[in-house]
Amino acid sequence: MKTVDRDFSLQAVPQSNRNGFWKMFMVMLGFTFFSASMWSGGELGAGLTMTQFILTVMAGNLILGLYTGLLGYIAADTGLSTHLLARRAFGEKGSYLASLLLGATQVGWFGVGVAMFAFPVQKATGIDTTLLIAIGGILMTVTAYFGMKALMILSFIAVPAITVLGSFSVFKATESIGGLNGLMSYTPDSSITLAAALTICIGSFISGGTLTPDFARFAKTKRHGLITTVIAFFIGNSLMFLFGAIGSIATGKADISEVMFTQGLIIPAVLILGLNIWTTNDNALYASALGFSNITKITKNKVVLFNGVVGTLLAMWLYNNFVGFLTFLGSTLPPVGAIILADYFIARRKEYKGVQEKAYSKVRWSALSAWGIAILLAKFAPGIAPLNAIIGAAASYVLIHFAGEFLSTKPSTQYNPTKVSS
Repeated sequence: MKTVDRDFSLQAVPQSNRNGFWKMFMVMLGFTFFSASMWSGGELGAGLTMTQFILTVMAGNLILGLYTGLLGYIAADTGLSTHLLARRAFGEKGSYLASLLLGATQVGWFGVGVAMFAFPVQKATGIDTTLLIAIGGILMTVTAYFGMKALMILSFIAVPAITVLGSFSVFKATESIGGLNGLMSYTPDSSITLAAALTICIGSFISGGTLTPDFARFAKTKRHGLITTVIAFFIGNSLMFLFGAIGSIATGKADISEVMFTQGLIIPAVLILGLNIWTTNDNALYASALGFSNITKITKNKVVLFNGVVGTLLAMWLYNNFVGFLTFLGSTLPPVGAIILADYFIARRKEYKGVQEKAYSKVRWSALSAWGIAILLAKFAPGIAPLNAIIGAAASYVLIHFAGEFLSTKPSTQYNPTKVSS
């Protein structure tokens, strides 16, 4: 008997399998609860006044919310994952490069996340690190295996728990520095520029945000896809940044679980650390499986198991040796989302109507060329690197696309005598 792919890894999600506002909102909130965002918040807290911090985080998350929200809109409209949308924008074979990079980085971060859970818990409890890695890897793989329903259940548990326990810890930390007045009057020992602060804020999650369609495609309407994503990124990412900043200012620790350990809240710390990494890691593994499914045409569940085993076995090595390389790879991913946005909203909107019935190009060199240009702009152009990548990718893609169309339709200047019919 043929197994039904309930995650629709190689096709559009039917309307009968879509979810309403609140279910999608909780999934997207769980997606944004990310430990690395707390680290970034800690970095901002150490270099900005609280007023500057609030303004920077609001501006950065507004940009993140707009970018991811528009991707969520497209996903809900078409029912397609990031990788199937990339097939349309980059061509079927061209999308393999995007899927490979997106998939590989997510498996890498899955392994790093498992280790990020195991090391602090081992330090606090004395439980063997290898055992913790094995348990964490298995549990996180299981939820990714069971797909969106499992991700949804986990989010409904994790989001309130992290919010309540984290807020309690932050409140205690704030009291230790003189309460709200002490927090607002805080002056950092060394400052960072607002451009650098915005780069940190936007760059913290823009690569992960490129995978928004993998989840938002389950939204019932385009409006739900847009609004749930924008609000989730604005609230969830801002909360993670706030936890990190206050923790850093009060205790020198950016991760709220580490703050809890210093406060003697051992069990809540383990709980919040586990849930926070779990909601990130199962999303990462789920998204990586969709990417490799696009390349191999193997269903998502089989790929999840393979990727989960690889990420778990390599967790320690990835944590110790691969974080810098994963960060570099992550910086190359935002142009993929920008090109999808430009293709859908500007260049070829009609191509996305009845998208399942239309044949894919093999390779669309205009998209690949724009991707290369955007990576160079992000690396070498002055300004805010993530914005350079997004704007550069979209602008160069549109220019190359329409220039190609103009040249292909330009009438020939060579004289061709008209044949007169007899």
